Amino acid sequence: MTTYALIGAGSGLGLATARRFGREGFDIALVSRNQDHLDALAAELKGEGISARGFAADVRDPQALTAALDAASATLGVIEVLQYSPVPHPDFMKPVLDTTAEDLDGPLAFSAKAPVTCVNAVLPGMRELGRGTLLFVNGSSAVRPNPKVAGTSIAFAAESAYAAMLHQALAPENIHAAQLIIPGAISPDSEQSSPTVLAERLYAIHSERGDFRHYSEPLPD
Repeated sequence: MTTYALIGAGSGLGLATARRFGREGFDIALVSRNQDHLDALAAELKGEGISARGFAADVRDPQALTAALDAASATLGVIEVLQYSPVPHPDFMKPVLDTTAEDLDGPLAFSAKAPVTCVNAVLPGMRELGRGTLLFVNGSSAVRPNPKVAGTSIAFAAESAYAAMLHQALAPENIHAAQLIIPGAISPDSEQSSPTVLAERLYAIHSERGDFRHYSEPLPD
C-alpha cells in the first residue's frame, strides 16, 4: 500500500483525517515536532488497526523535514497523499501596522517555504507511482486578508499561490493539488467544520479530484 503523510499532526483534524485515510488502507506517516506526541497518536491509530508511525521534524527546518518524509517513504511506502495543515504560531498574527519585515521570516518559512520543501520531497515518488494528491488546509485569511493577522495573511496568500500553480502544473501528470479553506473554528459540535466532517471532506477532495479550492462553509459577510 501507499502512504498518507500528515504535516502538522494533532489530536483534532489531523488525527481524524489520518483515521479516515487509514480506513481506506493507507499507511499513515505523522509529522510534527514532538516524537512523544507522535508516538501517542500512532498508538491510538494502531489500536484501531491502522498502520501508523511518527517522524519528528520542525517544518521550519528544511533538512529535518525532508529527512522525515524520506524516512516515511522508505519505512512505510511511497507517499501518495500529502496533507499540509500545521497550526500557525501565535507570533505570526500581529496587526499589519505593527508588522516588520523581520516578522515575516517565521510565517513565510512556515507557510511558504515548508510546503515547497514537502512537495519537492514527495513529488519524485508520486511521479514514479503515476498518481498523487497534495492537500493544503488554510484559514480564511488565505483568501480574505485580515489586517489583524498580517503575517499569516501574507504567508497563507503565498501558500495559496504556490498550491494553485501546482494544481495547474501537475494535473497532466495525474497529481492533484487542492486547497480546503476553513473559515471558522474547528469544533466537534460544528455541522460543517467538525474534525470528522472535515476529514470526510478532505478524503472526498482526494478521491473526486475536482476544482482547486474548496470551502468547509461559506465565508462570513
